[in-house]
Amino acid sequence: MKAWRFYGFNDMRLDEVPLPSPKPGHVVAKIICIQPSVTEAQLASGIPTLAFDQIKRRLETEAPVQLFGHEFCARIMEAGEGVTKFRSGDRVAARAKLPCGSCPLCLSQRADLCRKGPIMGFQLPGCFSELASIPEIALVKLDDRISDNEGACLQSLSDSIAAVETANIRIGESVAIFGQGSMGLECMQIARVSGAGLIITIDVREEACKISKELGADVVINAATEDPVGVIRELTEGNGADIVFECAGGSPKQGLAGSKTLTQAIDAIRSGGKLVGVSWFGQPLEIIVDLLRERSLRWVFPDISTLGHLQHTVRLVAAGRVRVKPMITHVLSGIELVPKAFEITANKGRYKAINPAQVVM
Repeated sequence: MKAWRFYGFNDMRLDEVPLPSPKPGHVVAKIICIQPSVTEAQLASGIPTLAFDQIKRRLETEAPVQLFGHEFCARIMEAGEGVTKFRSGDRVAARAKLPCGSCPLCLSQRADLCRKGPIMGFQLPGCFSELASIPEIALVKLDDRISDNEGACLQSLSDSIAAVETANIRIGESVAIFGQGSMGLECMQIARVSGAGLIITIDVREEACKISKELGADVVINAATEDPVGVIRELTEGNGADIVFECAGGSPKQGLAGSKTLTQAIDAIRSGGKLVGVSWFGQPLEIIVDLLRERSLRWVFPDISTLGHLQHTVRLVAAGRVRVKPMITHVLSGIELVPKAFEITANKGRYKAINPAQVVM
């Protein structure tokens, strides 16, 4: 079969590789639609972010290696020994982070907290390929009301659900979200269905502001023309928002905001409020910790998304309570165009993309 393999940073090649076999506890699935995550697009270019050192070591010692590809919709072709929940013909999506099955947390029925297990596309083979061998424990079955393109978005959406769960929103609390890319838009919609009151979103791209309003934000601030902190304080009687999500930070090399939006997010929270850190920065940051301490701010980070989170994404999207279809702006056709999807995803501002670019295989 055909599969994309990495020989180094900025060096991916479409190779012929052996067909996967149905191992015990695994299924062999045909990849229908797949998208690179923003993190994967950065790593492919050698930009430091989550797991950079690990990917660098793999490229130096194992290349060529089948990396990345955990956001997809697939159809099961064959089930291995011991697989009980799925059968041939089922459409599925997968979670990325899996439990190891052998650590004290896993052995005490707390596998959702395990940090020792593999990540699809990082330790396990990625799915930018015609077929893939996937552990059964990673999968959920898709509702017929969910399209193939929407199915490829569900893993990212499950991470956003974990982020909003971490915020522990109380009914009616005001929420501000810096960044209206795919995860910012997802956090906004999930906050809305989780009981948030006034929802304020911020971005610098007109196309992102427009879709944010379409998907349910109460107030959308274009930070290219307005001071977001000033507007948020004006809307909240001078207090600041109860909860702020930071979804825009990261490498300026790929159009992200660096640490500017983090500083703005801190200034936009009320005293005693909560900051949810969603972005990956890829480098140390200089933060005035005493400012957070003086204002009694809580800075929290999302936990791992679980199979339960992914199952909930299926229900939300199938019922139309969260919409991902309007976010899908770039769809390519054919496995040969996977590098183009990486290029678009790595430079969403240049291409006016919202969601990562998708490839229908």
